[in-house]
Amino acid sequence: MEAQGGKIVKHYRDLAFMGFVEVLANIGTILNNLKFCKKDILDFQPDVLVLIDYPGFNMRIAEFAKQAGLKVIYYISPQIWAWRQNRALKIKKVVDEMICILPFEKDFYKKFGMDVHYVGHPLLDAIQMEQIDTALNNGDKKTNHKPVIAILPGSRKMEVKKMLPVMLDVARNFPEHQFVIAAAPSLTEDFFAKFTIGNNVSITYNKTYNLLLQAHAAIVTSGTATLETALFEVPQVVCYRGNILSYWIAIRLIKVNFISLVNLILNRKCVQELVQNDLTAQNITIELGLLVSNNTYRQKILEGYQELKTILGNSGASAKAANIIFDAIKIKA
Repeated sequence: MEAQGGKIVKHYRDLAFMGFVEVLANIGTILNNLKFCKKDILDFQPDVLVLIDYPGFNMRIAEFAKQAGLKVIYYISPQIWAWRQNRALKIKKVVDEMICILPFEKDFYKKFGMDVHYVGHPLLDAIQMEQIDTALNNGDKKTNHKPVIAILPGSRKMEVKKMLPVMLDVARNFPEHQFVIAAAPSLTEDFFAKFTIGNNVSITYNKTYNLLLQAHAAIVTSGTATLETALFEVPQVVCYRGNILSYWIAIRLIKVNFISLVNLILNRKCVQELVQNDLTAQNITIELGLLVSNNTYRQKILEGYQELKTILGNSGASAKAANIIFDAIKIKA
């Protein structure tokens, strides 16, 4: 956003807390951030307030903004279809336009009498541009003589601290491969210096897509990165481990059978998910062994990825969303 002329008054890294226990532990910070954002919105008086993802925070902002008489557009629907589905009724009251990026969300909201916009997934736009940039810069996919295995540990410090050590423990079992950690923009070299990095492991900063263009397989923390990895057609194993209490609460509330976007969109298992106690170096090693050496197994995953791309459709989500927002501004004016 900053690159496009936006002024950043509060960075998302100061707001991001995942898990029930983690939120409670940082409740003071969260409340202060809410207070700050509410004041900033009132001072700025936008024609339209556009909220993007981050439901725990943004739903409170949406309610506040609606009471303040502002037009509210929500881009990237909260994943209420996974748990607490009745929150759709609140969204119906406080959000003027909902813009969805997952194909099944339009039918979900229809059950609550809402006509939402489905624009497709913005990752299709981002990846298309990345491939064009790589072609223009004559990007070479062979940066190392060894086959590359990508490690995508996430972007939040808390989740990376839980995920990365077990991911790194796998590297010693594959000495003929080069493991490369994709460091998120919000994470610094000092942060990664705290981890024990093996001889066949390196780190790349702000070049996740270039890494995926090279990768033979990937170990991925559950989140948007699972979909990115699939769109780059890299066979993957999906990992997640959270706070024990948060996980215990979640499994009693969540109403979906999968955690990865790949499996959720396909509505079936395409990629292996290793969650909580199943997330061990041994289990990752077994799955990764199949991904790198079993061509039949790889091909089945790649076929699933093609089905996924068909479901998601064409690129253009960002332009469609922008047009919806622009039309709302014109109506407001």
